[in-house]
Amino acid sequence: MALKATIYKAVVNVADMDRNQFLDASLTLARHPSETQERMMLRLLAWIKYADERLQFTRGLSAEDEPEIWLRNDHLGIDLWIELGLPDERRLKKACSQSGEVALFAYNQRTAQVWWQQNQNKLASFRNLTIWYLDDEQLAQISALASRTMTLQATLQEGIIWLSDGESNLELTLTPWQVQA
Repeated sequence: MALKATIYKAVVNVADMDRNQFLDASLTLARHPSETQERMMLRLLAWIKYADERLQFTRGLSAEDEPEIWLRNDHLGIDLWIELGLPDERRLKKACSQSGEVALFAYNQRTAQVWWQQNQNKLASFRNLTIWYLDDEQLAQISALASRTMTLQATLQEGIIWLSDGESNLELTLTPWQVQA
């Protein structure tokens, strides 16, 4: 019998001062049995970074042909494709050809630095690709906020994300490794 996903519920209030985007959302995150809590919370942070009422979590680890999160337009095209981790260059090339904008959230300090050194030159040609890096310390901090039901407030301004669950307050900074041209 296959293990089932664990369901997490998050009520998120986002105030993105940089994009003048303000919204309240009730999100459902299915944590795949092979997914770590850190990775699931990074998915949530990626959603917060690009918050939009049409931004959706996909089948993620269960579907190789979909991103982790996407923003589809009215014609079922993909306006935004969000990936996590350290994907193969071919996967990013496919994402960049199918979507107007691609965002990658890299993590895992030990392997991410090596991956970036090996792929930096190849990925520079993908003009619609933005790569964000989150270090292990900050990833552990957001992971500590995880619970089956979460209420989070997020404020984004000048590259800083302030995240609060009412008890803990975090100040997070994503390191831009590559910014969309």
